[in-house]
Amino acid sequence: MKDSLSGEHESRVNIQGVEIALGFPDKFDFSWIGQRDVLEQLLAAWLVVDDADIPLNPRLVGKPGVGKTTLAYAAAKQLNKDVYIFQCTMDTRPEDLLITPVIDKSGGIRYVASALVTAMIRGGVCILDEANRMSEKSWASLAPLLDTRRYIESIVAGLKVSASPDFRICVTMNDDASTFEIPEYIHSRLQPQIYLDFPEADEERRILHENLPFLDGYILDYVVNFLQRAHAGNENYTVRDGINIARYAAKRIKSFNGNESNSSSLLQQAIVMTLGDEALTYVI
Repeated sequence: MKDSLSGEHESRVNIQGVEIALGFPDKFDFSWIGQRDVLEQLLAAWLVVDDADIPLNPRLVGKPGVGKTTLAYAAAKQLNKDVYIFQCTMDTRPEDLLITPVIDKSGGIRYVASALVTAMIRGGVCILDEANRMSEKSWASLAPLLDTRRYIESIVAGLKVSASPDFRICVTMNDDASTFEIPEYIHSRLQPQIYLDFPEADEERRILHENLPFLDGYILDYVVNFLQRAHAGNENYTVRDGINIARYAAKRIKSFNGNESNSSSLLQQAIVMTLGDEALTYVI
């Protein structure tokens, strides 16, 4: 099968006589500030060490908000690859994952590649975000892509699309109850498992500072201390929660011209409004 792709950022390709519209990469100002070890684990999973070798399909597992997507994006950028993020949901269908038919202006049918298929064709990185929210029917459509065959079959478009040798994929999975069980035949294809835990205090402060460089040290220290106590209590509060708390508290303090004495009460209020009254257990 020879596909026509006239340029890296062309919006359409022709595969087996069928024209497919491609998507565009996701661009964010993400950088990885957390543990270097997990970044190296992910990069190693994508490494190809021989002409007969293929990359692995790692899964990043952890609580919501610990930085799984940020890690995958940063790793892809370290390899100078474009990134295509597909947000998985309970309603994700196989055609959503692959190629979707849509009605064009003339009333005809045109085919649109998903973020996944676009990454396959262009040799980019696809991040299947919160992938364990998908049903088995959707996972089944990915089985040949995740083994040595490295292709997908679109029933809708009547096509078989092979992945570029430069294509890489990883999935993120939230470690919570609102997810499906992954079928065993898919589970074995998503290896290795890279687990992200809550960051240490110094890492957490650097993450907050990276996202909120305009905040003073008092707010950052307050939020980090709160988060660290919550982690010790096995609460699922994450850096993402901390960013929301700090951002809202900063707005409240700014609007009230607050000093450090009433900043504390405004920070407590921000914690309650973000996480609820029960979060006050972890406030000094």
